[in-house]
Amino acid sequence: MTVGLRNKFIGDKAFYKMVLTVAVPIMVQNGITNFVGLLDNIMVGQVGTEQMSGVAIVNQLMMVYYLCVFGGLAGAGIFTAQYFGQGDNEGIRHTFRYKFWMALVLTAGAATLFLTVGGELIQMYLYGSSDGGDLQAALQHGKDYLKVMLFGLPAFMMVQIYVSTLRECGETVVPMKAGVAAVAVNLCLNYLLIYGKLGLPALGVVGAAVATVVSRYVEVSIVMIWTHVHRKKNPYIVGMYRTLKVPPALAGKYFVKGAPLLVNETLWSAGMAMLTQCYSVRGLSVIAGLNIANTINNMFNVVFIALGDAVAIIVGQLLGAGKMKEARDTDNKIIAFSVASCIGVAIFMVFIAPLFPQLYRTTDEVKAVAVQFIIAQAIFMPQAAFMHATYFTLRSGGKTIVTFLFDSVFVWCVSVPVAYILSRLTAVPVILIFAMVQAADWVKCIIGFILVKKGVWLQNIVARQT
Repeated sequence: MTVGLRNKFIGDKAFYKMVLTVAVPIMVQNGITNFVGLLDNIMVGQVGTEQMSGVAIVNQLMMVYYLCVFGGLAGAGIFTAQYFGQGDNEGIRHTFRYKFWMALVLTAGAATLFLTVGGELIQMYLYGSSDGGDLQAALQHGKDYLKVMLFGLPAFMMVQIYVSTLRECGETVVPMKAGVAAVAVNLCLNYLLIYGKLGLPALGVVGAAVATVVSRYVEVSIVMIWTHVHRKKNPYIVGMYRTLKVPPALAGKYFVKGAPLLVNETLWSAGMAMLTQCYSVRGLSVIAGLNIANTINNMFNVVFIALGDAVAIIVGQLLGAGKMKEARDTDNKIIAFSVASCIGVAIFMVFIAPLFPQLYRTTDEVKAVAVQFIIAQAIFMPQAAFMHATYFTLRSGGKTIVTFLFDSVFVWCVSVPVAYILSRLTAVPVILIFAMVQAADWVKCIIGFILVKKGVWLQNIVARQT
């Protein structure tokens, strides 16, 4: 490697310390959350394949809501990071209030949808063969799980408003601690309520849902109390609720900048749900196997997800401060670091692929499908790391229309048609369908590389705001 390339893509110790200071707390929080989700999944999987499949389907549907909220808040979050870089506390208050109204509308809409057609949405995934278990039993378990999970939506909404704002203002440790406390509660209640320990009733999937809901209220309580108690560290929170009004001109700017992100996350998550539905027509064993693979994959995805958040936070603040050259240099190094890290993670995933599915009480067929999916996900992880980092690079500079085209439009115009046609009109094995869908993302990698290199994202979008 030449000196020039080394200087471009590899930082010094101070650089990595700075990046890891931001990324590691996010990794820890997401990692612990996903680890408890993994244990939760294994616990439900010990009850039966139908229970595991029903819960997996509902979680896939709930993910659409989660990402809608994420996308709805992300547009205002771009401004928050740059306001923080300028030291503009009033600007942060405006974005916080905008987030509240956006999240409230999305949560109300999701609750209405799940209450009215939740059963029909679950049924969409249960038209395949029943080789992995009883389809009607899986449907009923999914409905039972969904009913309880709806009670946790308000807590999730408020957690996202507070945690996103804290992170955009450089505070990542407190959300991590709140997440740790929440998952500890979740884990304990899972054990007690799923299996019926210490004299409590064995509630199965309902117990898993109750544990999740309670843990979310624990998390939001910790985050909100800390934020309001530590006013010197969070000066923007002073007077936050004196009014919930957002100046119309600013609300319009946030909406215009954030609408593509909201639409993007909605369409992207719906696209992911549709891809899963395409795979599911090959049988319940595919749903169960993919669920097992996704559980362990989520554990390792925290690396590139946290580094993507680091791009949004660090690069966004540099752009807000007008440090364009430093922003480009920092971005190059974080992207390289993310891809290199995920190559190592992918190798480890391949190694454990045959071992992890053995933790589940399910059929050999389901376990074999899970092994194939885990290996495929590992192979494509470095690619996912690069795409994630380039996405957040473009987003940090306010290029939300570009990210919309880059992400969800591609999913619906390329990924979903490929999966739909191959799953319904051919006899291609499901694992090859999955691999072909992932390979199609090479086009996104090329586009992302070109856009980042051209520097179209190097702009300060709050420079003239007061």
